[in-house]
Amino acid sequence: MSNSHLPQAEIGVFGGSGFYSLQDGCQSVAIDTPYGAPSDRLSLVEIAGKRVAFLPRHGADHHLAPSQIPYRANIWAMQALGVKTIIGPCAAGSLQLEVKPGSFVICDQYVDRTWGRADTFFEGPNVVHLAGAEPYCPTLRSLAVSCAKELGIEVHERGTMVVIQGPRFSTKAESDWFKSMGWTVVNMTGYPEAYLAREKGICYVNISLITDYDAGIAGVAEAVSSAEVFQVFKANNHKVRDLIYKMIAHIEPGAPCYCREPH
Repeated sequence: MSNSHLPQAEIGVFGGSGFYSLQDGCQSVAIDTPYGAPSDRLSLVEIAGKRVAFLPRHGADHHLAPSQIPYRANIWAMQALGVKTIIGPCAAGSLQLEVKPGSFVICDQYVDRTWGRADTFFEGPNVVHLAGAEPYCPTLRSLAVSCAKELGIEVHERGTMVVIQGPRFSTKAESDWFKSMGWTVVNMTGYPEAYLAREKGICYVNISLITDYDAGIAGVAEAVSSAEVFQVFKANNHKVRDLIYKMIAHIEPGAPCYCREPH
């Protein structure tokens, strides 16, 4: 299918580790981009009367490491479908004792500790410098918090995500440093996905599902394993899906927003 005849969608959803499908019976579409192929084919469904595009960022069989995810292709593909709003759930480790596994964090800041990732569409000759002070859509963040509370989900209304390169987890020394900085969660895919969405004028919200205490906490938990991450995310997939569905019902994709204004 050529990109000139692509179906359209209003809302996009990225799937993280352990979250590879939004709904059965989807229309599947392959998209060519100037940045190569996206992580996988995109699935199109209708939810609450709105067209929604879903893409598992690691691929449906989880074959892409965090640093190998084609972030630019993924965002470009969403925009090609007409997406104006993206919900980006992910698995994350907690850096603070009060942020417990199974709870959600609606992040309001991130710290980038990755390297070598293509992280801009503005490579020249036109170079654009966007403000990064508020990296997530404030309207979507407020909606995510209110919907989570209505569903009875334990939710932290704000937090800072430190994004590490992966695929390895943090050392204890690294994790202690992150904790001492007051950062809330650690993840491997939060950058540059959110920033690239901003460059395209797409509203973006992160929903961090806490799967573990990063590198363990003395007397509380041991260091995390990948098997445990997938187990916790799988056990909480229904909460992630319920929250996404509830948000979609309330999202107004065409509404004016800070994210779509030049900064």
